[in-house]
Amino acid sequence: MCNWMLFLSLLCSLLTVTLGDISVDSYWLLRIKSQLVDPEGVLDDWSQRANFCSWSGLKCSDNLSNVVSLNLSGSGLSGFISPEFSHLASLQMLDLSSNSLNGSIPPELGQLQNLKELHLYSNYLSGKIPPEIGHLKKLQILRIGDNMLTGEITPHIGDLTELRILGLAYCQLNGSIPIKIGNLKHLKSLNLQKNSLSGLIPEEIHKCRELQIFSAAYNMLEEEIPVSMGKLEALEILNLANNSFSRSIPNELGNLSNLKYLNLLGNRLNGEIPSELNQLGQLESLDLSQNNLSGNISILNTHLKNLESLVLSDNLLTGGIPINLCASNSNLKKLFLSGNKLSGTIPSDLLNCSSLQQLDLSNNMLDGEIPSGLDSLGNLTDLLLNNNSFTGILPTEIGSMSNLENLFLFHNSFTGRIPVEIGKLQRLSVLYLYENQMSGSIPRELTNCSSLTEIDFFGNHFTGSIPATIGKLKNLVLLQLRQNDLSGPIPPSLGYCKKLQLLALADNRLSGSLPPTFRFLTELSLITLYNNSLEGPLPESLFLLKNFTFINFSHNRFTGSVYPLSSSSSLIKIDLTNNSFSGPIPSRFANSKNLIRLRLGHNILTGKIPSEFGLLTELNLLDLSSNNLTGEVPPKLSSCKKLDHLLLNDNHLTGTIPSWIGNFQALGELDLSSNNFHGTVPAELGSCSRLLKLSLQGNNLSGEIPREIGNLTSLNVLNLQRNNLSGSIPSAIQQCKKLYELRLSENFLTGSIPSEIGKLTELQVILDLSKNHLSGQIPFLGNLEKLERLNLSFNHLQGEVPPSLGKLTSLHRLNLSNNLLEGPIPSTLSRFQFGSFEGNDNLCSPPPISCSGSAGSDRKWLSDTVVTRIVVAIVFTSTLICLVMFYIMLRIWRNWRKVSVSSLDSGGIEHKKEEKWVHEDEKRNAEYWKVNSMTLVPSLEKQNSTTKSIFHLKMNIGDMKNTLV
Repeated sequence: MCNWMLFLSLLCSLLTVTLGDISVDSYWLLRIKSQLVDPEGVLDDWSQRANFCSWSGLKCSDNLSNVVSLNLSGSGLSGFISPEFSHLASLQMLDLSSNSLNGSIPPELGQLQNLKELHLYSNYLSGKIPPEIGHLKKLQILRIGDNMLTGEITPHIGDLTELRILGLAYCQLNGSIPIKIGNLKHLKSLNLQKNSLSGLIPEEIHKCRELQIFSAAYNMLEEEIPVSMGKLEALEILNLANNSFSRSIPNELGNLSNLKYLNLLGNRLNGEIPSELNQLGQLESLDLSQNNLSGNISILNTHLKNLESLVLSDNLLTGGIPINLCASNSNLKKLFLSGNKLSGTIPSDLLNCSSLQQLDLSNNMLDGEIPSGLDSLGNLTDLLLNNNSFTGILPTEIGSMSNLENLFLFHNSFTGRIPVEIGKLQRLSVLYLYENQMSGSIPRELTNCSSLTEIDFFGNHFTGSIPATIGKLKNLVLLQLRQNDLSGPIPPSLGYCKKLQLLALADNRLSGSLPPTFRFLTELSLITLYNNSLEGPLPESLFLLKNFTFINFSHNRFTGSVYPLSSSSSLIKIDLTNNSFSGPIPSRFANSKNLIRLRLGHNILTGKIPSEFGLLTELNLLDLSSNNLTGEVPPKLSSCKKLDHLLLNDNHLTGTIPSWIGNFQALGELDLSSNNFHGTVPAELGSCSRLLKLSLQGNNLSGEIPREIGNLTSLNVLNLQRNNLSGSIPSAIQQCKKLYELRLSENFLTGSIPSEIGKLTELQVILDLSKNHLSGQIPFLGNLEKLERLNLSFNHLQGEVPPSLGKLTSLHRLNLSNNLLEGPIPSTLSRFQFGSFEGNDNLCSPPPISCSGSAGSDRKWLSDTVVTRIVVAIVFTSTLICLVMFYIMLRIWRNWRKVSVSSLDSGGIEHKKEEKWVHEDEKRNAEYWKVNSMTLVPSLEKQNSTTKSIFHLKMNIGDMKNTLV
């Protein structure tokens, strides 16, 4: 019998060697392998030719009969988790984390009764957490986070009474935290952060007495933080950041004597900071920022000896910075108090925080000067005092803070110079001093700070020149010196700051030409030089700079071609207005497919508008105004359908106004004035429903005003004056109810003034219909209460002056002259001078002086001024005659000699014609209209010396700024 058993044993061993492993677990493992994708070949040794206990990732039992551990973490596997894992009955640990597995978690895993650890985190698993997971009674670690799991947390999680670690973070779970979580008496770590959980934290959480880590940050949990959490005495980390907790912070949190990390940022907590938090002697990091906490700061580092990070930013805290915030043995490294309502000065006791590395007091109401002993904070790397009311000068001790990397002092009231000692800060990377009142020159020593990457001195009073040694700052990425009083040339060495990406030198008094060394600034993306006195042609080498996205050289004295700026295909905005650039417009600008603003106005550019601009389909502003351009508007421009500003005025363009402009649905401003366009006003313009300003004046347009103009219901400005338009004013204009300014003068319009104009109650700047052939009576205009100027002169208007004009209380310019008006002038218009009514032979003065004679009488009403002058002339002449007579009588009486006395004509006084319409309002700038944040400026009216109606506006080109910064 023994021999027979020995034979069978030898036979099994032989079969194992010859046929490989044939155990039950190996069979299921091979089935599992067949459902996985293994691009890295990790499972290549899973084969019957070898004993399965030698396969990669496996660990067998002591008798080598079953698999007890399977770890394939980070193996690059994809595919599905096979339900056949459930046949590995002895399995105690399964780790498939950090792969690319998808599909759902098989419910069959709940059959692994011996499983103690399940790691499926960092995959692409979806679906719900199967309730069968609650059958794993021996499970101690469950980590299935960082997947795409949805649905609620199954309450059967609470059946895992041996669980120590539960990781469900970074999923898409919703619903509430199960109440049965309190059954997990041995739970030490609970991580639920980055889900969509809502509702309350269950009170039962306090039953997890061994809990050391609890993170539920980045969810939608609400109401109050449970008071019962104060019973979790083993808790070391509590992270409830970025939820919707409200009410006050429970005082009971002060009982968590082992707490090292407390993060409640980004909630809606209110009330005061509990003083009980000072009992947390082990606390190392406290973050209560971005809440609605109020009152004084009651957290004192003198009690919290281990505190390294204190973040109370973005609350409603008041009072001053505590004077005993740091003890002599303080470990505080980070103190963030920004975004509160703290006031007072920086206490000198704060200088005891010698361990501080980061200090942020920005965005408060602090004032006073920076303490001179600031250098005692020798470990400080970041000092942020911006957006306060600090005054005084920068202490020279700043130069001794050798570890300083970021210095933010902007938006205060600092004065004085930049201390030369700042040049000692070899680690300084970012220096922001903008929006202060500092003065003096930029010290040459600053260029010794070789680590500087960003300098921003915008909005101060710095004078002198840019340091000639600026090129030493090889790491400089941003240089912002805009809006100072800097003068002199741009230093050539600036071209050696080869990492420079953003350069803003605008609004200074810089002169000279651009240095040729700019060709080395190959990383330059934004450059603004506007409002200086730079001159000369652009260096041709600028064509080598291919990364430009924003260029603004406007309001300088540059000459020559703009071609050197046309090489970049990344341009988004370019503004070269108000210079003396000449030559043709480079068609290369069309290579910048993302260009949205092209402004070349107010130069002396010649040639035609490049047809290639039709490729700029993202363009929303094209300003080519005030140049010497010729030819027609290129038809290919019709592709630029995102245009909302098209300014081609004051050129020599010819042809007709293209009808395809009506396809520009975004158009807000169209100015084609002062060109040589002929033909009619296209009816298609009525389709530009967003149009706010339409200026076509000063052309040779003919025909009637199209009725479709009434479709422009958003229109603020309509200017068609100085053309050859004929026909009547369309009554459809009443639909333009937002009209602010209406100018139709100097045309050949006929018919009567439509009564519908009286319904345009938003008219304010002017209503000018002068110098046409309008007839009939003046309609009722009494509802135009905002109107400031009304000009109906040089027409054929008849009838009486309507008394309703007296209702126009805002009116300060009125011109009804040179018409056929008759009858008395209403007394309500007596404030206007004679020039307002002259040239109407049958008008007479208002009551109580009545009109005498018939309507055909030749007698004319004289103004008070003329009458006064006539009286003065008569009196003066009479006086002279009396004096002469007296002189003659005296000579005769004395019997001297005969004298001849010549008489004087008209008293010897020459009456000069009084200049009309002169008023201070005429010297003010024109009204501005905003369209998508772009300033619209009405074109300068050309004064006609033959006209008596002067409604001239003055345009201040200097106010047209587009900073691009």
